[in-house]
Amino acid sequence: MNLRKIFKFREAGILFALLFIWVVTAILNPRFLSSYNLQLLSRQIAVFGLIAIGETFVILTEGIDLSPGSVIVLTSVLVASFISSGMGVPCAIFLTLLVAVVIGLWHGILITKLKVPPFIITLGTFAMGRGLATVITKGQPVLNLPDSFSFIWHGMFFKFLPFPVLILIIVSGFSIFLLSRTIYGRHIYAVGGNITAARLSGINVDSTRILTYVLSAVMAGIVGILITSRLGQGNPNVGVTYEMYAIAAAVIGGTSLFGGIGTIIGALIGAGILTAVWNSLVLLQVSSYWHQVILGMIIVVAVTVDVLREKTKGKGG
Repeated sequence: MNLRKIFKFREAGILFALLFIWVVTAILNPRFLSSYNLQLLSRQIAVFGLIAIGETFVILTEGIDLSPGSVIVLTSVLVASFISSGMGVPCAIFLTLLVAVVIGLWHGILITKLKVPPFIITLGTFAMGRGLATVITKGQPVLNLPDSFSFIWHGMFFKFLPFPVLILIIVSGFSIFLLSRTIYGRHIYAVGGNITAARLSGINVDSTRILTYVLSAVMAGIVGILITSRLGQGNPNVGVTYEMYAIAAAVIGGTSLFGGIGTIIGALIGAGILTAVWNSLVLLQVSSYWHQVILGMIIVVAVTVDVLREKTKGKGG
């Protein structure tokens, strides 16, 4: 009976795919299971997992956010600029995340109040965010960050849990609770399932959608801070293609681009699969030129499966 429950677990298929990738990579290259690589892997899962969670919230309402990569680079240079100017680390982080909130509000308000398509407004931020980061830094890294700031990336909680993973666990727990145990979570699924029916049932559709874009921007902002801590600088060239990783992880994890279907657990497993593939390619010394090709193939397959699943559901209905 317990075995049947495991196989009926909604994310069982992608979880087994993740385990399969781990096993094959470990066989081909034993270094995969080294403590150093596992720590590297867990921190990268935290990065992809955070932006995947943010993207999942948006996609659940049948939206899309193409700006995570640009929000990451903008928040990266902002937090570095604030700190290098003499501001305390806590205050710099707070102000940086506040900027992320404003970006999310910008997206949500224009989408809900002015009816700007999500693809267009977030694509605009995709261009503006990276451009602003370059303007702020004049194309040069922001240096002179205190050594204490590196703890956010390199620090260990109780000497065994990387601090970025702790952040992911906290954010994931909050997100799972929000979606599965609160009225707002039910509203998100209702809006994604049928926005007209949701509005007629009295749900504040606009505020529900706005908050999902705020959450997505904040997740990207957290990742921007983590990357700055990892590099020890605010670099205007980071975050490239991260919006693709966010969308791919969410869709691989079972979040439907048609809205209303998806889970945080699925998004985390999707992030784990992307990270495992990326790590496997590095360990197996596959040319970096192939990495984006393989990422694109994964996205195409995941979206195709989602479309076929939606068509099957439509025929069944």
